[in-house]
Amino acid sequence: MKLCRFGANRLGLVEGSDVRDVTAAIEALPCCYRYPLPRDDIFIVNLPTITSHVKEIAASSPLLPLDGVKLLSPVANAGKIIAAPVNYQKHLDEVKVDPGLHQGNQAHTAPIQSIGLFLKASSSVVGPGEGIALRKLDRRNDHEVELAVVIGKEASKVPAVNALDYVAGYMIGLDITIRGAEDRSFRKSPDSYTVLGPWLVSADEIPDPQTLDLKISVNGELRQCSNTRYMILGVPELIEFASSFYTLHPGDVLITGTPEGVSPIVPGDTIVAEIEKIGAMTVAVRAA
Repeated sequence: MKLCRFGANRLGLVEGSDVRDVTAAIEALPCCYRYPLPRDDIFIVNLPTITSHVKEIAASSPLLPLDGVKLLSPVANAGKIIAAPVNYQKHLDEVKVDPGLHQGNQAHTAPIQSIGLFLKASSSVVGPGEGIALRKLDRRNDHEVELAVVIGKEASKVPAVNALDYVAGYMIGLDITIRGAEDRSFRKSPDSYTVLGPWLVSADEIPDPQTLDLKISVNGELRQCSNTRYMILGVPELIEFASSFYTLHPGDVLITGTPEGVSPIVPGDTIVAEIEKIGAMTVAVRAA
């Protein structure tokens, strides 16, 4: 099942080039909370119930053209955005030889097993319809296309062999990066620097996340093209790694690293990112 969030927080069921407005299914969510609010994204926590309601009402729900709606991030309240640096060998190789990428920081050229993961601010999340608003235009801003994994249930110290049981679904992720000497989390966390979408594909539709082609083009020029099989640490190993340090909650998002070919973007560019079995999303770039 492919579920999107669009317009004024509407819920959509994606069917080819159309979307059914199944917002009524959200009525299945718990209606009342008291402070403090839960750490989890309540939509993801209740996803099995939501999908059951979507199936019941889909046939009678309004049908809209997909290209006529503004797509938001499928996950509205991600608690953590967990990111995997240099998780493709060819990307690691290009970082080592390009000062524009490593900025003289040796930590940027070390293998993922030794430097670990990093966190991005949840406030950096937008959907493809909201676009990227670049900051620090005097510095290089780069695109990075990544497979994004949505955690579906609480996970702590999860072994890789069981890790996919904790996945709710998958999305395309764009990890936008300001180049510089500062910590990764700082340079990758401005507003709109994490684009998630175009929709959430349920985990049952992607039983093996390590066989997916992914690519990105800018203004029609192909920039990155690879396959998730080339990850240094696959999705199960990344979940094991992350959950060994902290508890993962429903709605947390793991972006799994980018392949070789990262390059600059500027205001006025149009990005098209694609991942096999998920789809494609078009994202406009502007100045903040």
